[in-house]
Amino acid sequence: PSCSPFFFFFFSLHAHRLHMVTWNVATADPPDDVTSLLHLNSPKSPDLYVVGLQEVSSRPVRFVSDFVFEDPWSQLFMSTLAPRGYIKVSSIRMQGLLLLFFSKLEHVPFIRDIQATYTRTGIFGYWGNKGGVSVHLSFYGHMLCFLNCHLAAHMNYASERVDEFEYIMDTQNFECKKAPSIADHRLVFWFGDLNFRIQDHGMHFVRSCINDQKYELLWSKDQLIMMKTKEQMLQEFEEGPLDFPPTYKFDLNSDTYDSSGKKRKPAWTDRILWRLRPKASVSEDKNTLEKVKQLEEDEEYPLKTRQDLYTSNMEYKISDHKPVIGIFTLELRKMYETPLVRLQPEGDWSADIDSIIIYSPLQPFPSSSWDWIGLYKVGFTSVTDYITYTWVKDDEVAFNEEIIQVYISKEEIPVRGGECVLCYYSSTLRCIIGISEPFKVIKIVEAHNVLECLYVPFHSADSLIPIQVEFLVI
Repeated sequence: PSCSPFFFFFFSLHAHRLHMVTWNVATADPPDDVTSLLHLNSPKSPDLYVVGLQEVSSRPVRFVSDFVFEDPWSQLFMSTLAPRGYIKVSSIRMQGLLLLFFSKLEHVPFIRDIQATYTRTGIFGYWGNKGGVSVHLSFYGHMLCFLNCHLAAHMNYASERVDEFEYIMDTQNFECKKAPSIADHRLVFWFGDLNFRIQDHGMHFVRSCINDQKYELLWSKDQLIMMKTKEQMLQEFEEGPLDFPPTYKFDLNSDTYDSSGKKRKPAWTDRILWRLRPKASVSEDKNTLEKVKQLEEDEEYPLKTRQDLYTSNMEYKISDHKPVIGIFTLELRKMYETPLVRLQPEGDWSADIDSIIIYSPLQPFPSSSWDWIGLYKVGFTSVTDYITYTWVKDDEVAFNEEIIQVYISKEEIPVRGGECVLCYYSSTLRCIIGISEPFKVIKIVEAHNVLECLYVPFHSADSLIPIQVEFLVI
């Protein structure tokens, strides 16, 4: 018997697991191990990781070094996740604020229109020690935004924190017709050191509630919860229950709350909230046609969010904050399931013969003379972690209606061989739009000295157009 439309609709939803971390690291160097932070021993592996850090060391010498090379925190997460099949899809840093977005390789061709931006709210709006950094992207056609904030400190600045947040929401814009502002996204995650405190209650009462694990007695005086009753924008954001100890402020290298002369009151400064875009109301908007299209799309391609875990991790003691973890399930109907490009190596690959790549556009897309195909080792860390690349237009050697061939010179193939993949990068869409199956590059063994070109990839801050610097190693 045929299935009802409801049956088909229900079972067309796909579940994706998202693991989020926010942590004010107080300029500390990274720990040796982040296994428990990323739940790497969990039987359920996430599809996506999002890590938001605050107060990453930005001393002048360190900051200049981090601008040229990956900072130590990024290196740690990349080297930890890459062997498990995740690549860094996007990142953005503004002084001490750092946001990293990782995905399983299988999802990468379906993560498109990747953009990142920042807003300063520090001294007079010109200093980047406070503010927000965000990553905007399309995940299987659904517009998502991740906003990592570090807001104004101190007990008496709750209203200023809300003002800063609203300023960030109002001023961050993206080159995207479907979601030009943060509020236009289908799903927004807002997280970071939001710096809201527990007011009115005295120190003794707060610590007694923490010791007795009666956290719910403190919720009514949490400034963020209190401000949500008055601020419309905050009311659109959801948050799980704060069923974990306040994450600030601790003595370094301990689980003891502030024992210094200041004896700051513990607080849930570190938070993760989310917002599903409210359903469009045609009557409230002049642009009726756009709202109707939005309503139709939302109904045809639903997106649901469920929080599975919201907790702190008390294991890490290098900062006066404890990290907060949020795990979510995103249930959605994919707007597309076919990559824009299919590509594969032709024949055997080795460093003693020029190699051929075959690719086929599966759907129309805005190709460019700046598009390129990169050769990567299996387990690569990011789009810039290629061995070599070829410009799609420059090295085109054959063409028909369905199949295009490009070549890579044998001098650019790694002599040592290994398991590799090919990735097609679209400069217009700012993302990888096709990935080959893994294949083996045959190792070439020579009895005498081998001259090998090592390619060090660089890219500008505004684009991922590769530049190579060659070194000869004898």
